Amino acid sequence: MASPVAAANSHGSALCASPARSRSMQLAGRSRRTLAMPAHHAQPPRARVVARASAQRATWLPGLDPPAHLDGTLPGDFGFDPLGLGEEPASLKWYVQAELVHCRFAMAGVAGILVTDLLRVSGISDLPVWFEAGAAKFEFANTTSLFFVQLLLMGFAETKRYMDFINPGSQAEEGTFIGLEAALAGSQPGYPGGPLFNPLGLARDIENAHEEKLKEIKNGRLAMVAMLGFIVQASVTHVGPIDNLLTHISDPFNKNIVHAFSSS
Repeated sequence: MASPVAAANSHGSALCASPARSRSMQLAGRSRRTLAMPAHHAQPPRARVVARASAQRATWLPGLDPPAHLDGTLPGDFGFDPLGLGEEPASLKWYVQAELVHCRFAMAGVAGILVTDLLRVSGISDLPVWFEAGAAKFEFANTTSLFFVQLLLMGFAETKRYMDFINPGSQAEEGTFIGLEAALAGSQPGYPGGPLFNPLGLARDIENAHEEKLKEIKNGRLAMVAMLGFIVQASVTHVGPIDNLLTHISDPFNKNIVHAFSSS
């Protein structure tokens, strides 16, 4: 049992500790409390919310969680697949190529319709309106000949495209097209290259041409919507898009889509 004297001596020693030692003990305790503070106090709540929002990817419907098979790596991927058509990897690969081809057809169709309609309305050329062009007779060839020529050329191009989709790079091998393989060499399935299909040398590094691919798919989707609009316009007004535009400009408040549908 410790004697009262010893206890008093030890208590006195503690009380008589040097000021430097007391100061170091206080600093050590303060540093321990600082280290024990929660990490979330280092960043304001508003900054955390902004950082989280910026990390989220853009979707076709704000706040929608994209499906698992659309991870944002595809050009123009905004998580739009409400029917789940691309859940299988093979199906997704095919739909990507199908959309790309339809985009290009739509862009070519919209440009052709607008140019020919402008030439017709301005009186420069006596061309039929676009939805009657298929029934028109041309002097340089009859309809049957044009049909078979189109069938042959488009069939050839689509067959080559499909073969390259099944076996990428196979259509650029020597001997596949009468020595013109270099002119038809594709960069990727769906992205033809060579001097024939890429004379300006755009997006030579197709693996890293993310911006160019995104621009193409956006313009293609816009063209598909425009083509649908042309079809609806033709069925309601029975005239071309340039005629519709001029009619609307002449009287915007009374010649518009609302009055067109109500009168039809």
